[in-house]
Amino acid sequence: MNRVIVRIPTGLQPFTAGATEVIVDADTLGGALSEVEARHPGLSARILTPEGNIRPFVNVFVGDTSARFIDGLNTPVTDGLIISIIPAVAGG
Repeated sequence: MNRVIVRIPTGLQPFTAGATEVIVDADTLGGALSEVEARHPGLSARILTPEGNIRPFVNVFVGDTSARFIDGLNTPVTDGLIISIIPAVAGG
């Protein structure tokens, strides 16, 4: 298992009792998000669809690369890696 940091955006921090980061042990992006959900129930419903895919208007970066362009939730993670959850911002 690798220890990774999951950065939580402001809009989702109510699910993590205000924590801006959650440190978890995982081997894949999906494993890391599962660990965050285990500690902070309800968070993954804001990130993942009911089918278990990353929601269309949420970007999840593994390091500097969008998970959509790597291997999605199967993307391997390494020790010390930063995972960033970034909801899309819309305006008018």
